[in-house]
Amino acid sequence: MMIKEEWMSSLTRWQRVSQGMVLIALIMAVIFTVPAQAQSVAPADPWTFSITPYLWLPNINGTLKYIIPPGSGGSPEVETGPNDYLQALQAVLMISGEARKDSWSVFTDLIYLNFADQKSSIKSVDFGGNIVSSSVNVATSSSLRGLEWTLGAGYAVRTVQAIKLDVFGGLRYLGLEAKTDWQLEAAISGPGGGQTFPQAGEVSGRADLWDGIVGVKGRILLGSSRWSIPYYLDVGTGSSSLTWQGMLGVAYSFKWGGVTLTYRNLYYDEKDDKLLQNFRFTGPEIGVTFLF
Repeated sequence: MMIKEEWMSSLTRWQRVSQGMVLIALIMAVIFTVPAQAQSVAPADPWTFSITPYLWLPNINGTLKYIIPPGSGGSPEVETGPNDYLQALQAVLMISGEARKDSWSVFTDLIYLNFADQKSSIKSVDFGGNIVSSSVNVATSSSLRGLEWTLGAGYAVRTVQAIKLDVFGGLRYLGLEAKTDWQLEAAISGPGGGQTFPQAGEVSGRADLWDGIVGVKGRILLGSSRWSIPYYLDVGTGSSSLTWQGMLGVAYSFKWGGVTLTYRNLYYDEKDDKLLQNFRFTGPEIGVTFLF
């Protein structure tokens, strides 16, 4: 009887040992087979990201066509620019970014500008279709505050190895507040009588524009060096009759990113009865790109 009990106890211990060995074997199998399986699966192309804070120093040129201000018989057309950028600048925020995977990319660009005391002039007054030119400005200035945001998605088309080319489509928003204070040598009378544009006053207006855009962007590599020529061009319409943006420059690359110096132009034109007429921001831009 004792022999039987000892045998049963030994069998139980052996079963426990066997179970433990099986468990250890399973753990070891998991430890060694999971990495092997992970290595056997081809890694997918990772996402790459870049962010570029930059400084753009544009001159502002164009015409602001306001509605009829209170106490006035006509609506003024105000010509503004060119002006000294740094003298008029009150606040600025400029940043762009891109995410890329394989041939596909998504990019965005954000600009906030606040200008004050932009040198301007009342070039004409519209009295209900009768336009009277003006050259009697004494002191006229405009302030501009605006937000520009672009969002696009692109696909890389490589025609030759030295040329990087993306075609893209997207949206651009411009929200712009404008205000003009004027002082003239004398009031301006309308051609029909009974209508007068006052000698001094203030008027403001706002534009909120959403436009669809299409374009191309990329860079031309200069041989095997770190130098390249970045370029960008888009054109669009929607709330605007026409908007387009172009950029061309030179860049130098590092492992962590690069430095870019370009010349940039952003153009807007609305319908004849709207605020922005042949309005453009033009000037040099410098940016630093960080890759991660």
